[in-house]
Amino acid sequence: MTIFSQRILGIDPGTATIGYGALIHSTNNDLTYLGSGTIQTPKHLVAGERLCMIRGDLIQLIQEFNPDILAVEAIFFFKNAKTAMAVAQARGVILEAAATCSVPVAEYTPMQVKQQLTGYGKADKRVVQEMIASLLCLPAIIKSDDASDALALAVCHTRLKYLLAPALEPAS
Repeated sequence: MTIFSQRILGIDPGTATIGYGALIHSTNNDLTYLGSGTIQTPKHLVAGERLCMIRGDLIQLIQEFNPDILAVEAIFFFKNAKTAMAVAQARGVILEAAATCSVPVAEYTPMQVKQQLTGYGKADKRVVQEMIASLLCLPAIIKSDDASDALALAVCHTRLKYLLAPALEPAS
């Protein structure tokens, strides 16, 4: 039996609040919770200062958790163009920080994440939070929506990369 372990850092991008969640996926599909939280940027800072803060904090998180991969939410649709632009800028900084630290990135849409965790791509956020708590054997849901979403991204990565991918590969 091949023994493996992969450290995954999930990132839920934003400009005011960025969620992060780290876990280890190992042999027998065991998931081990390492930590989660948010990066908060003060509203009084201009956009460039906020992006610089996000980059610095994310590089510290990468050094702390030493991930093999970042699982980042993909931008798929926003009703508000101003919000979409700000989140796109934050994602750019996140992708750049990952590249600076030589950490590869996988991207997933919210619908993909919900589908992998609940079986329904339009599941309620609370259902996703409860599934994260259950899968990671946590005593309660993660309170921050952003941190919970980041953990959901990390779990989605394990499911698409290791659980479903072998079944989807063509037989030799």
